[in-house]
Amino acid sequence: MYSTLITRLGGEIAIKGKNRVQFEKALMENMRAVVKDLGVKVAREGGRVEVRLNGADLDETVSRLKNVFGINSLSPVAETELDIEKIKETALLVVQDALEKRNTPVTFKVEARRANKRFPMESPQISQEVGRYVLSRTEGKLKVDVHNPELKLMVEVRESKAYLTCDVIPGPGGLPVGTAGKVLLLLSGGIDSPVAGYLAMRRGANVEAIHFHSFPFTSERAQEKVNDLAKILAGHSGRVRLHNVYFTEIQRQIRMHCPEEYSITIMRRIMMRIADRLAHERKCLALVTGESLGQVASQTLESMYTINNVTNIPILRPLVAMDKVDIMSIARRIGTYETSILPYEDCCTIFLPKNPKTRPKLHEAMRAEEKLDIEALITEALEKTETVLFTRES
Repeated sequence: MYSTLITRLGGEIAIKGKNRVQFEKALMENMRAVVKDLGVKVAREGGRVEVRLNGADLDETVSRLKNVFGINSLSPVAETELDIEKIKETALLVVQDALEKRNTPVTFKVEARRANKRFPMESPQISQEVGRYVLSRTEGKLKVDVHNPELKLMVEVRESKAYLTCDVIPGPGGLPVGTAGKVLLLLSGGIDSPVAGYLAMRRGANVEAIHFHSFPFTSERAQEKVNDLAKILAGHSGRVRLHNVYFTEIQRQIRMHCPEEYSITIMRRIMMRIADRLAHERKCLALVTGESLGQVASQTLESMYTINNVTNIPILRPLVAMDKVDIMSIARRIGTYETSILPYEDCCTIFLPKNPKTRPKLHEAMRAEEKLDIEALITEALEKTETVLFTRES
């Protein structure tokens, strides 16, 4: 019955003015990449992006497209001829299909839009005619409510055919991935950083990730956990390139030569230096972190200031003003939460000092790391970095 999916674009795309075409082009490319093996056709029709199913499975197509950034919602539509009797018959089929997924009775409304002004009936007449027909043939399963209906049948009369649908499937909204440049995400095994990466993707950024591991102090299971998080993120954006940085020797040297209370600050400063170097190599325009203001010792304003001092590249913090409860809610929704809470330690927790400095001074941090050969440590870490590409299919 359903031959087409109509998409409603994220609100920001609709108001992009002269740049709108670029955003729509990027969105259609991303949509085509997601469904390339299904044989569907993605095209721009009448100011919207539509997907012609061409016999492809509806549920599978929807499952893939509903996670594409830039899509605000999707609706499967049934098409019929520009004849009111055909429209009424198709409307009944669409409503009956919708009722199979709901407990009845439900409140109901028909909303018609006549884009084709040559059609002999005006929008209110179409709504009334179709509504009467459907109500008379659904055996008391529907009750009319024009203000707040549980089920809305939308009828759109176009130039050559009519479109009918009852379902509005939410999408992630935002902007198409690839329209905002490339960023490098500092990906740990925790709850926060995958959410930060997801939100950066939702703003149109291509995301690569950098992870610091301290094998053998961190286990192979800890690395597998991070790989799994990268795979989940790749499922939302199409691909994530993960750079695994050897950090063991750096942590050993910090432990040997630096004051314990400054160890987290110095560790984060070196991580930022390495991420800065890698970002320039990979042509990333910013770093992304999962920091939330005041959540832990390294996330006070004083800590952020002292840690940021080693780099001039922009650092984006999508979670900076969010509560942990809100972050966890997003993690559950995007599918990273259950993986993030697996009990495998990362390099930020294995050498955690008893009393970390929560308000570190820049001059004290610089003095505390004077005994380290930072350049040699960074060079060794980058030489031992291993890179893995995760795609939606992997």
